[in-house]
Parts: sequence; C-alpha cells; structure tokens
Amino acid sequence: MTVAEPPALQRRLGLGGAVAIGLAAMLGTGVFAAWTPALRWAGGALLVSLLVAAAVAALNAWSTAALARVHPEAGGAYAYGRIRLGRGAGLLAGSAFVVGKVASAGAAALTVGTYLWPEHSRVVAVVVIAAVLALDLRGVTRTAFGSALSAAAVIAVLLTFVGVVSAHLGYAVSTGSESAPASTGPLGVVAAAGLLFVAFAGYARIATLGEEVRDPARTLPRAIAIALAGVLVVYVAVGVIVLRVLGNVPADERSPAPLDQIARMVDQPALATLVRVAAVVAAGGALLSLLAGVGRTLFAMARAGDAPSGLAGVSRHGVPRRAQLAAAAGAALVAAIGGIGGALALSGFSILAYYGVAHLAALRLRRDEGRPPLAVPVVGLAGCVLVASSLVAVALGAAPPSG
Repeated sequence: MTVAEPPALQRRLGLGGAVAIGLAAMLGTGVFAAWTPALRWAGGALLVSLLVAAAVAALNAWSTAALARVHPEAGGAYAYGRIRLGRGAGLLAGSAFVVGKVASAGAAALTVGTYLWPEHSRVVAVVVIAAVLALDLRGVTRTAFGSALSAAAVIAVLLTFVGVVSAHLGYAVSTGSESAPASTGPLGVVAAAGLLFVAFAGYARIATLGEEVRDPARTLPRAIAIALAGVLVVYVAVGVIVLRVLGNVPADERSPAPLDQIARMVDQPALATLVRVAAVVAAGGALLSLLAGVGRTLFAMARAGDAPSGLAGVSRHGVPRRAQLAAAAGAALVAAIGGIGGALALSGFSILAYYGVAHLAALRLRRDEGRPPLAVPVVGLAGCVLVASSLVAVALGAAPPSG
C-alpha cells in the first residue's frame, strides 16, 4: 500500500515578491494607526519606544533568518520550535502566531474602516476582510503582486506626507504647547514599544511563506533585512512628525486616524484625502499578507497534526483554502467586537511570545548551520519577555490605549 505524501506548496516567490510582502505588511496598520495609542503611553519618549521596538524586531529577524535558512518550511517559528525544541514549543509558537496575527488582521481591517468610513468602521472592516480573502485564495503570486503595488503606493504617499508636513511645521502648528507630552513612566515607554513592534512584524510573513520562496537559504535573509531597514527609515521620519504635532494635542482629542488628523491640522485637505486613500491601500495590503501568513501557519500545524486535519488541504491554485477561510473568520470576529488599540496590544503580546520560541530554537542551531552569535537569541529573548510583560502590566494597571 502506497502512503500518500503530505500536501506541499509550490516555490514561486523570488526576492522581489518576498520583500514586497514584508513591506506591505509593515507599511500597513502600524504606520497609520499605532501612533495614537503608543503616544498615550510613551508621551515625549515616543521615539525611544520606536527604537526599542526596532531593536527587538532586528534581533528577532536575525534569529528568524538563521532558522529560515536551515528550515525553509511553511509555519515560521512554529516549524522551528517543533523541530528544535519539541512539539509543545512548536504548538505554543503556532498558537501565539495565529492569535497575534488574527488580532493584527482585525486591526488592519478596522484601520481601513476608520479612515474610509469611521461611523461604520466595523461593517467596512468585515467587508474588506471578505474581499481580501477572495484575492488570497487566488494564489501567492497574486498576493505578492498586490503587495508590491500596495508598498510602492504607500511609500510614495508617506514621503509626500513627511515633506509637506515638514514644510508647514514652522507656522501651522506653532500655536500649541511646546512641552513634550508626559509618559506613563518607563514601563509605559517599554509597553508602547510593544504596540509599535507590531508595525515591524511584517517580516514574519516572509518566514511563514518560506516553503513558497525560491532559493530560500539566500532569499529569506536578504528579504527580511531589506524590508526591515527600509521600513525603519520611514517610521523614524513619520514618528518625528507625529510627536511634534500630536504631542501638542490633548490625549482625548487625538484621532484613531493620526496621519489624517495631522494633514488636516496643517490645513492640507488634499494631503488628508491622499493619506486616507493610502491608509486604505496600506492596511488592505497588510491584511492581504496577514491572512496569507496565518493561513500558511494553520496549514503547517494541520499537516503536523497540531490543528484539525481538514485545514491541511490545498486548492488547485496551490493555496491552503480551508486554513485561509479559518484565518479570515477569526479576523472578522476581532473586527466586529474589538478596537484598534486593544487589538494591537493583543497582537504585540502574542507575537513577542512567538519570537521568544524562535530565539530558543535559534540557541539549538549548530555552528555549522549558521548559528547567530549567542548574544542575538539571548538578548532577543530577554527583549521579548521585557516588552511583553510591560504590555501586560500597563494594560492591567491603566486604561486601555486609546484608538
């Protein structure tokens, strides 16, 4: 009797497609929505929180890239944890990834609704999830193409936003208080890094698509590094403007659509319109990548027996159809009952747990397998624990972040 081989995905993605998926994922919800709740916790130390988030993300990327070279499989840290640490660790990572990214997907859909039609943001969010699911089900090459268009458009708009607002900072917002907004203390600054970390986590989608990337040992590390470095430059530029403008606005008057609010504050209605369009495109692109990543992780878990076996099926387009449907259903639930700030906090905590497993798995790599320097997984794991615990402490000890 012949034993059927487990279903496999097809390697269709090159470097450009992998970078596009990572860029679209990172230049999505975070850059258009995370600033408002993060500013409430970090205050004038917002840029410190941003740098902490970037540092943790870079260490996570280093460990992830080292593991991806050795284990170019769908599932990311779920697969790495299972192979290197055992089934329990893999299940923890996979579950954390699914919960975190479903929350991120819900936040992305809500961002679309907030910028597009704020009075009915939840209804819009559910409709958008259904539309993105239809595109995802057509195959990963279409996902990469859509992500490339999204990333290019968003970068162009953000550069325009930075340039136009910078030109007006000298007089358009000079009437506000020049004092930096107060933070909720050092714990709040670190917790805000957890919210902003979600905006850097797009490279996780690159790793989870590892089974669909050509020459993964070479492509995955390069794609992660390029996407992360490019996004950091953009985020610093936007973060400076957010702090300068919205730092002078009382917390209860800050909009959950911060870049739109800034464009209107500098009396640039055309720019505000452009920002709203870009937010819809960006969050939609992030949602596209998020659903793809969650679906592939559920597929990998089902194939290994850690999720219902029905989720391991692959459609004629080479897509794990049922897993994608399950991911979309979870995101729709978050969008229907949650809020952007709370969804980002849940996502940040869960994804930090996911990367904690990745760092532990990286410690098990041998030197001949390209093990990173010991400090990378050790400091990275400590950073994940610190930021995640700060998120919990601040969330439980204070009102939830606005937005």
